Amino acid sequence: MPKRLNNNLFASLRQKLRRETPPAERLLWSRLRRKQLNGYKFRRQYGIEEYVVDFYCSEACLVVEIDGPTHFNDVAEQQDPVRQQRIEKLGITVLRFTNDEVYRNMEGVLTKILERLDAPASSSGAS
Repeated sequence: MPKRLNNNLFASLRQKLRRETPPAERLLWSRLRRKQLNGYKFRRQYGIEEYVVDFYCSEACLVVEIDGPTHFNDVAEQQDPVRQQRIEKLGITVLRFTNDEVYRNMEGVLTKILERLDAPASSSGAS
């Protein structure tokens, strides 16, 4: 069975994505890193199967994705739901936010993440 999380085959891609982090992701990372959000540890540019997600909290089985301009085209609008379904089949919840939400409503974004983090383990659902 292939490794599902942080497969070494994608290490160079993850490193490249970390070096070239878009501003909205950088801004959110400044609020998620170092267990700032109720003590939950997040990793950025984390590998799940053949995908690299923006942020991952293993303790809560939660992925946080920030959708910038590359997510708003015909190809991405077809591929993103498939990608999300595959990740959710592993028991991982995916929360999605746009760059605009991060820039204009950071506290609202953090509140939604916290709601999911602090939710009972039996409640799973994506936004």
